[in-house]
Amino acid sequence: TQLLVTDRLPSLLHPRIPLRRAKSLRQSLREHGLLNRYLKQHPYNLAAKYFPTSSSAEPLQNYLNTEYFGTISIGTPAQEFTVIFDTGSSNLWVPSVYCSSQSCSNHKRFNPADSSTFISTNDSLYIAYGTGSMTGVLGYDTVTVTGIEVINQIFGLSETEPGDFFYYAPFDGILGLAFPSIASSGATPVFDNMMAEGLVAKDLFSVYLSKNEQSGSFVLFGAIDPFYTTRGITWIPLSAETYWQITMDSVSVNGKSVACSLGCQAIVDTGTSLLAMPNGALSTILRTLGASSNGEIDCKSVSMLPDVVFHINGKAFPVSPSAYVMESSRFCSLGFEGMNVPTESGELWILGDIFIHEYYVIFNRAKNMVGLSPLP
Repeated sequence: TQLLVTDRLPSLLHPRIPLRRAKSLRQSLREHGLLNRYLKQHPYNLAAKYFPTSSSAEPLQNYLNTEYFGTISIGTPAQEFTVIFDTGSSNLWVPSVYCSSQSCSNHKRFNPADSSTFISTNDSLYIAYGTGSMTGVLGYDTVTVTGIEVINQIFGLSETEPGDFFYYAPFDGILGLAFPSIASSGATPVFDNMMAEGLVAKDLFSVYLSKNEQSGSFVLFGAIDPFYTTRGITWIPLSAETYWQITMDSVSVNGKSVACSLGCQAIVDTGTSLLAMPNGALSTILRTLGASSNGEIDCKSVSMLPDVVFHINGKAFPVSPSAYVMESSRFCSLGFEGMNVPTESGELWILGDIFIHEYYVIFNRAKNMVGLSPLP
């Protein structure tokens, strides 16, 4: 595959990081018989991530469904960590040897004493979650992402992590790829430092998520892979430079508008695997598609389901049943989730991995736009 790489990166031939698909946290909790108890004890609202109560709040409940992870390293010599590349948040943090929580005990932990390039600070990091809080300290070190070395990158070293559910999480930490305006403690995001230091050929990154295979998915920094854009790119301007937020015109099924009829906001979020929407819209779509109130549907009827079409910036972006139906050995369910959105905030949708499966997505910081290219 040919890459668009300029001579600004003479030593960097492949500025991409492979993503692997693994069991989601929701699946792990279910297998351990903990999911129902957890959901009862910790009811959550996905929208809380996007309407935090303070600048340091970053609810994490949506990671119950996250499935795509990649590997980065921190320090000299390198200490490797599995992280979520999350366009819905802006901070980088990983567990540390200072962490005494059970959730850290079976995950990799960063040890500052083992890195010759670590610089400590007296600054603390606090991120509020729906199930508790993550606390830690901030430090600086070399962060390496697919061969790109970011010198003196600020990141969080966790000291406490919330809830026993993190114990079963298939990731160690989070690498946020949203805008600096929502970064906790004013920490500069990793990609902002990549841009500032001239480490990427272009001020953009792109994401491809394979639908079924365990391999093939990637985040590509500083380039657009033309192999995935043969059907053209539609550029959509951002409506806010916080999350990767855009304006949607409407949502339709079988040519009829079923939601967002007066326009609404949508966030393209790699850190959410499902497709989330206001509860009222969810009820309407489930009813239109013939699903039960909890999203279950007869597997025999899946072949008859229509596309759900998102109208954005004057163009139609369909999501096929093969993307939004999740099949198991016992039943089929729709990968849609409802959330309570503050009334004054209007209608908000989260276009997670189910939507991203259908498109090669380009996150363009140079022009503050999202590019969508339909996948074959």
